[in-house]
Amino acid sequence: MPPLVAAMISLGVLGAIDTYITATIFPVPVWVTFIAWASFFACGGGNQGLVKSIVSNWTGIGIASITLLIIQYGPAHPIFAAILVGAGTSAMILASAIPILNFPPAIVFGFASLVGTSAATDTTIVTSGLNHPTLVAMAAMLLGGVFGLLSEIGTQFLAGKKSATA
Repeated sequence: MPPLVAAMISLGVLGAIDTYITATIFPVPVWVTFIAWASFFACGGGNQGLVKSIVSNWTGIGIASITLLIIQYGPAHPIFAAILVGAGTSAMILASAIPILNFPPAIVFGFASLVGTSAATDTTIVTSGLNHPTLVAMAAMLLGGVFGLLSEIGTQFLAGKKSATA
């Protein structure tokens, strides 16, 4: 089967499954799983891309968590939040000096996904329990990375190619 058709089928079927799972069984933001899925491919795919993507995404989530925590307890002024987001951005770039984190967009995907998850779920960084936005974003990004790997394997299988991850 042509690779484009194989990818169309693999990603289409798995995109539907991802959407169903996040709407029913594992309620995390589906858009975060799709960002992580794209991050998997942007980080090179395969097992190495999966690890690089998840570690990078989670690093961004960690930096965003610290940034939002400081904003939560600091002065309620836009300039304070802006300065802290600038510092968080600098921290993401600094972290990219670590070899496994050398693709800054994947770190930014994590940062933005946490901020968006917090806003979309109407939770704050001080929310307790399993619906804490940090945990939700981390789980969604892990799920999205796994879907990325599965879609790559499915595409290679349908295209009749040996899996690079095998």
